[in-house]
Amino acid sequence: MTIFTKKDGKRTVGDIKMYALSTCGWCKKTKEFLNSHDIAYSYVDVDMVPENEIEDVVAEQRGYNPSGSFPTIVVNGEKVIIGFDQEELEKLAGK
Repeated sequence: MTIFTKKDGKRTVGDIKMYALSTCGWCKKTKEFLNSHDIAYSYVDVDMVPENEIEDVVAEQRGYNPSGSFPTIVVNGEKVIIGFDQEELEKLAGK
């Protein structure tokens, strides 16, 4: 079970989980978007996961996004947004 960091927000638009990298510009941009729209979400920086857990986290992410690219955003365990997709994020934010 992957440990996600929870970011509180005044708006809940579903159970949002994001697989990210701490060094990824697009991941940072996605976090900034969610934060600026005050949307609650959880994330894991895959490159910061303890070495003994990395295989499981990557396998979990690839279950949603076989290419393994970042960010991978999972909404309610079903809908997957791959990369910084402004249009899909704005739909999520209700814009």
